[in-house]
Amino acid sequence: MSRLDRVKQSRQNKLQTLRSLGIDPFPQKSNRTHTASEARKKEGLEVTVAGRLMAWRGHGKIQFADLVDQSGKIQLVLKADDLSREEFDRLELLDLGDSIEASGVTFTTEAGESSVRVKSFRLLTKSLRPLPASWYGLKDVEDRYRQRYLDLLFNDQVKQTFVTRTRIVSLLREFFDRRGFFEVETPVLQPIYGGATAKPFVTHHNALDRDFYLRIADELYLKRLIVGGFEKVYEIGHDFRNEGISRSHNPEFTQAEFYWAYATYEDLMELTEELVTTIIRAIKGTLVVQYLGKPYDFTRPWQRLPYQEAIAKYTGIDIVKVGNEKLLVSEIRKKKLELDLKGVIGYAAVLDALYKKMVREHLGGPAFLIDYPYEMKPLAKRIADQPGKTGSFQLLVAGEEWVNAYNELNDPIDQRARWEEEMALAKKGLLEYQMIDEDYIRALEYGMPPTAGWGLGVDRLVAFITDSPSIKDVILFPTLKPEGQPSRNR
Repeated sequence: MSRLDRVKQSRQNKLQTLRSLGIDPFPQKSNRTHTASEARKKEGLEVTVAGRLMAWRGHGKIQFADLVDQSGKIQLVLKADDLSREEFDRLELLDLGDSIEASGVTFTTEAGESSVRVKSFRLLTKSLRPLPASWYGLKDVEDRYRQRYLDLLFNDQVKQTFVTRTRIVSLLREFFDRRGFFEVETPVLQPIYGGATAKPFVTHHNALDRDFYLRIADELYLKRLIVGGFEKVYEIGHDFRNEGISRSHNPEFTQAEFYWAYATYEDLMELTEELVTTIIRAIKGTLVVQYLGKPYDFTRPWQRLPYQEAIAKYTGIDIVKVGNEKLLVSEIRKKKLELDLKGVIGYAAVLDALYKKMVREHLGGPAFLIDYPYEMKPLAKRIADQPGKTGSFQLLVAGEEWVNAYNELNDPIDQRARWEEEMALAKKGLLEYQMIDEDYIRALEYGMPPTAGWGLGVDRLVAFITDSPSIKDVILFPTLKPEGQPSRNR
């Protein structure tokens, strides 16, 4: 029998002993009157505290334990003189990790430790598995994500990261609500996926005997609401994309999207600056933020760099002169740029691969990359006097895309033509493409007013603000490879 098995058996034996004594090791409720932080505030206070036993120091007829709840730690002092003999003897049935309730009077020890002199205690939950002796420096870092419950128990910084995440999401809602946006919920199960260019997850509905898709974006349903008369709508929720896992990608992620009738992408850049600076100032108290050892200054206004200029600056290619796939690939080869185009089909896909490989890493930001070619934004409206470009932007920070936004295409004829172009490329082998959504085109035919829309990757924003190197650090339960399987993450 391994040491772990022996310890688990010992705890099982204690569980049976407790039950034989008529003690329920998993009672239904606690009578807690104060949290640990509340109990620390005043001496001579009659309290009942509850939490997990995280440390134990024994000295004969006096025992010391650290009780931890969400608010922090308080020391329990358990003396034989203060407890009945039966109670004091039952201390031997407790283990680290158990949750207990202790009643007594608060005081401060000579060493300055806030404590409760315990008059009685009660077991609330018997822990049947021992807490690990060491949690830091694990060989497999994914154990921290897989067993997040232990990560939170042992690492207060991790807990604070998720406290910050919750505050950021609250600040997002407050920002939109104060500006008259209406929060809505749209379907997660969709008969046709759309709103982005990505591979979906497919599931099957038995009663209807048809496949559905987990949404890759909220966009098309939110814009249907603009057609229906709402002028400002937003949603904060989970989207799903069947793609690789990396420090900046998780198949299930949180996105905030909003749509604003009668606004333009220039309005959205102003709003984005206001939103991000409001959140950063509220969390950090400054607009200069350190992320992975580098400073980023969010003082407004932020740089606005046309997509065409960015490509020319870092690759030497003028995309106006190479406006189709054949010419662009030829120019890439002519300049001997190291770019793997295997399986990359279509002008937009080649251009995107070129940008991500050669350009994006140079854009530290915060910066708006604006006016993307229309082929790259099948849901964005063309600029009137520059029909090869769309009124669009992405917000880039630390080489990562935070926000995607544009003037929404509301011409149903142009929208159908764009999607037909995508479907034609799919027949040639394009793996990620947008499908024709006939009901959405029907909605546009009823008329959608001029509208601008915006999507923010919440996980990336939180990772930056909390100085976390991976979005796994800010997702409570990230998607992971099966336990024991070698990682194949990109």
